[in-house]
Amino acid sequence: MLARVTGCTVAGIEGKMVEVEVFLSSQLPSFDIVGLPDTAVREARDRVRAAIKNSSLEFPRQRVVVNLAPADLKKEGPQLDLALACGVLLASSQLRITENCLAVLGELALDGTLRPVRGVLSMVLAAREAGLKKILLPLGNAAEGSLVGNIEVLPACSLSDAVNILHGGRTPALPPPLMEVFNSPTVDLSQVKGQEGGKRALEIAAAGGHNILMSGPPGAGKTMLARCLPSILPPLSEAESLETTKIYSAAGQLKDQHPMITQRPFRNLHHTVTEAALCGGGKYARPGEVSLAHNGVLFLDELPEFQREALEALRQPLELGEITVTRLQAAYTYPARFMLVASMNPCPCGLLSDPAAECTCSYGQLQRYRQKLSGPLLDRFDLFMEVPRLRFEEVTRTEPAEPSATIKARVAAARLRQQQRFGRAQLSCNAEMGPQQVTEYCQTDSAGRDLLRHAFQRLHLSGRAYNRILKVARTIADLDGKEQITSRHLAEAIGYRRMNGSG
Repeated sequence: MLARVTGCTVAGIEGKMVEVEVFLSSQLPSFDIVGLPDTAVREARDRVRAAIKNSSLEFPRQRVVVNLAPADLKKEGPQLDLALACGVLLASSQLRITENCLAVLGELALDGTLRPVRGVLSMVLAAREAGLKKILLPLGNAAEGSLVGNIEVLPACSLSDAVNILHGGRTPALPPPLMEVFNSPTVDLSQVKGQEGGKRALEIAAAGGHNILMSGPPGAGKTMLARCLPSILPPLSEAESLETTKIYSAAGQLKDQHPMITQRPFRNLHHTVTEAALCGGGKYARPGEVSLAHNGVLFLDELPEFQREALEALRQPLELGEITVTRLQAAYTYPARFMLVASMNPCPCGLLSDPAAECTCSYGQLQRYRQKLSGPLLDRFDLFMEVPRLRFEEVTRTEPAEPSATIKARVAAARLRQQQRFGRAQLSCNAEMGPQQVTEYCQTDSAGRDLLRHAFQRLHLSGRAYNRILKVARTIADLDGKEQITSRHLAEAIGYRRMNGSG
């Protein structure tokens, strides 16, 4: 007998519908799965057999052949367990499914319990786009699945529950959806002593979504400034929140009963991170740190200490807002549009720019330290900021500094101006402008053009650096509430291109 059940799997971060075809024939008992299954799917044979028997059901003593269609799509993970079990029960007349627009997914334990799986949000979205009306999934994934509208979520605790639901029984109540906040900022800019220049640079970076590199001696406050950045960023929109949650779901980093990410991610990486961990990949090609930082911030402390191969791999996502991971069976493209925030010392000992201490580094040591960062990578930073050592008067100052909430309001107003300007251009901030938008929205007066000509020749700017100056100047003008970019806005933007001789 032939039976068909609609299941789901994940390819990269995208959900894919899989038709599970089960055929029983009167031959020696066996259980074969075809259709590009990976090891986890092939091992489902033993899980499905044990789960059926331990659920007071009968596993057929016949040859069972399962085909997973489409046959050219690699099927990964255990999320097809429940679909396989339902297909076997349907083919052996122990189950009847009256719903035509139904998908099932979930991992089976040996006792028949349904365990949560990763990527549920992507799979439920794919089911809805395929025109399905209902989806049966583990109770632990119900809150995440319920984030998608226009599709009914049927949660089940076990295979027996799933059979009862498919026979028209009652479904368990959906758990109340709770919002998960990742990396909630605990540092307010009012807690930062001094560093008014650094705070101004952070405000500009947040307002325009610009990449920023901070340089200064140890203990100057570079890391603390970076940790304050999430407190002044605008909140995620509904579309951004859903997109970010989708990535974390595919990576398996959502917690039970906490399905929604409502705050921009802040990924603080150690310098030992590998290229694969940064970009994504591995056996199951999961999203890397650049994708987990999508719509948020990627912070690299002590930038020259990172592996050069890992740093050079950042060039594609910084330019395109996405990254492609190629494997033997397929190529996966992950979204990776983030703000890159990095910090470094001016030299190996960190005292080169400190007027109160003497640098002990030799010329060769300084050159080797700076050569760890390539010119093309430095060219992708919009702002370079010197963070000097604090003076005694600044450390002991008791007057309260400007809080993050006040700066966040200015940032939100600047972002609103940008969204109104771009309209339907699918751009969210100035940093995302391409050459066409720079030409259209970054016009300046004659004094500004003369200043740009002088800076281009004096600083030996590249074409990319020239465009980045215009983008930063556009953001400064937005913070100033001005539509016209003036020479004052350009002068400040040019000042942020001068660090370590970078252009």
